[in-house]
Amino acid sequence: MFQQLREDIQVIFERDPAAKSVLEVVVCYPGFHAVLFHRMAHWLYQKNLVLLPRMISQFARFLTGIEIHPGAKIGKGFFIDHGSGVVIGETAEIGNNVTLYQGVTLGGTGKEKGKRHPTIGDNVVIGTGAKILGSFKIGDNVKIGAGSVVNKPIPNDTTVVGVPGRVVVHRGEPVKNVDLRHDELPDPVTEMLQCLMQRVDTLEKRLQEKDGGGSYDVFEIIQHHDSAKGNVSTAPKRESSDVCLRPDDV
Repeated sequence: MFQQLREDIQVIFERDPAAKSVLEVVVCYPGFHAVLFHRMAHWLYQKNLVLLPRMISQFARFLTGIEIHPGAKIGKGFFIDHGSGVVIGETAEIGNNVTLYQGVTLGGTGKEKGKRHPTIGDNVVIGTGAKILGSFKIGDNVKIGAGSVVNKPIPNDTTVVGVPGRVVVHRGEPVKNVDLRHDELPDPVTEMLQCLMQRVDTLEKRLQEKDGGGSYDVFEIIQHHDSAKGNVSTAPKRESSDVCLRPDDV
């Protein structure tokens, strides 16, 4: 038990630069308190007790703002940073060296029995406010961006962003150490918009070259095409400069 406590404290020093002393961690870190109470409740839960573990869980929730069901299985090196609003369901399984930020939910999607919460692999970082809902596997070395909603399995060595969560392969290389920089995640939506704007610019230049330098507005071309089909748009006419944002403005 004391070895486990030392490991839990060491993990906090490794991942939180704000930690200054062991006493500060023991007294002031709600994530540490929540994990400590959970280990007690989970031990009792495995003895086929129900009420007492749930009472411990509810007391820990009142004290820390973190709700972990006694039935959840949590591995070594688990760290909850700040933690307010974190919810971990009964059948959730969490691997080793996992980091959760405030507002994370490992929840279910309905009233089904049995396994209904996610399984989290090793070396996973889940950003602020992310929701992982359903019974599926999150692979090893995965980073989930803040505010993402994940409702399907995620392969190893990937990054997930957006609502619903979209997988972005992160160089295809395993993460050797826990990477907490979940604020530097790719944005596939912005990248796609930039790509589309670049293609529109290229199309405008080619039309101008073909017409000997004449000015073309892609929006007006589309309107003309719709009018020829009898689908006249009622949208107000736009100035050419307002057709779309340039890549640098996205």
